[in-house]
Amino acid sequence: MKVEQILKGYSTAESRWARFGSYYAMFPVDFAFSVVEKYSKEGDYIVDPFAGRGSSVYAGGVLGRRSLGVEINPVGWLYGAVKLHPADKEEVEDRLREVYERRHEYAAQAKQMPEFYRICYCDDVLKFLLCARESLNWKGSNVDATLMSILLVHLHAELGEGLSNQMKGTKSMGMSYSVQWWKSKGMETPPAVDPYPFIRKKIAWRYEKGRPQIKLDSRVIFGDSAQELAPIADSAGRNGMTFSLLFTSPPYYSITNYYADQWLRLWLLGGAEGCQPQKEKHKGRFTNKQEYYDMLDNVFGLCSKMMKPQSVVYVRTDRRDFTFDSTLEILKKHFPNRGVSIVEKPLKEDTKTQTKLYGDSSMKPGEVDIIIG
Repeated sequence: MKVEQILKGYSTAESRWARFGSYYAMFPVDFAFSVVEKYSKEGDYIVDPFAGRGSSVYAGGVLGRRSLGVEINPVGWLYGAVKLHPADKEEVEDRLREVYERRHEYAAQAKQMPEFYRICYCDDVLKFLLCARESLNWKGSNVDATLMSILLVHLHAELGEGLSNQMKGTKSMGMSYSVQWWKSKGMETPPAVDPYPFIRKKIAWRYEKGRPQIKLDSRVIFGDSAQELAPIADSAGRNGMTFSLLFTSPPYYSITNYYADQWLRLWLLGGAEGCQPQKEKHKGRFTNKQEYYDMLDNVFGLCSKMMKPQSVVYVRTDRRDFTFDSTLEILKKHFPNRGVSIVEKPLKEDTKTQTKLYGDSSMKPGEVDIIIG
């Protein structure tokens, strides 16, 4: 099947799951497929050390490449892992019913939740979410991971499209801001949603065309690339698993803050109740230039040990001087004596780049692609 057929609307299982999980600063699906198709061939190994929601890995798997991604954010990792290998539909529906039937065990806990949650969700939804939060083993069970990822997709959205009161679908707004905004609009009463039929309908739509056909082994690892890629890089040459395409978009200096964007979904995964500063390494906003540089240097250095001599490196990054210059310098260091192409990606009005979403104070809005090899 040609890429155009795969991606046409939602007519195939592959296209329907390709768009699974709205995620901040994600690769456009058609872009991911076009790069994989152009710069690799069937049977190749491709790697993405900053996988996000796994569009590059998914494109590789669908197109017959052995694809490996690493993602440090559990929301992105869940989206990527599940769309590669969604669980059996009936098992997911059974698990949904089990969680739903236990929701009343969380009635007392729901009443004690902060005001934000009681305005964001009706009582039935909040009890259901609290049960899902404590019951679903999303790290260890494919069925639970699939259900949890579907809950994350619909956790908040425009009014009537998700489980929540009015909220953006891609970005979780702050607690105080949301409460004040809802009250100013007379929206203190959350929409009455019965979570079981609502989520069951979403499951039915997602599975209507079946599950995607992943031709060769492809996966997304949950963790820090600096740690997860080290043993792979050490053994790549010995076991013949050298990569033909490095295709990624690293976080942008002083822009990316996945926790601030996804804090409510991270709460459902067991995180804190409020939008608190993320202090874990590489999970907050990069504000130290040396730490940012060292992170890129480390990760791309590990990747260079995994690549074939004639491999292609395709990196989409920020056009602002420090991010772009650092990325280009590091890539040239680890992939020396090779041709370099720079492709400008000017900012379009409807393009949701990282710099646009979090504020772009430079005179160089947009992104740029660095292609080596």
